[in-house]
Amino acid sequence: MMRALIIEDNENNMELIDFIMDMHGYQTLKAETGRKGIELALREQPDFILLDIQLPDITGTEVLKMIRKSERGTAIPIIAVTSYAMSGDREKLLAAGCDGYIEKPIDPILFIEQIRKVIGENG
Repeated sequence: MMRALIIEDNENNMELIDFIMDMHGYQTLKAETGRKGIELALREQPDFILLDIQLPDITGTEVLKMIRKSERGTAIPIIAVTSYAMSGDREKLLAAGCDGYIEKPIDPILFIEQIRKVIGENG
């Protein structure tokens, strides 16, 4: 079973993402802050990370940089799941090291397909 790390500070979004992941057979690890997310990512080595960009302690972009700087974090696919939907934001996050970009509010039907496309898994 693949493990996803969800780094998300909004309780409703966390519950929705966790529910969708569970319904599709993924195990989840959860972090409500960027620092906890970095710790879990490096310690637990999830198969992929779903990363909110607006977090209460440090930005998702900083989380991304910290994970990517670590040898253990270079190979983990990281997907930005964010309400940052301004022109150019997608490109900036992909250029910064994200492997994928999903806009909020998420579409529960398309969400898992978007993830599978990034991680290279067929449903």
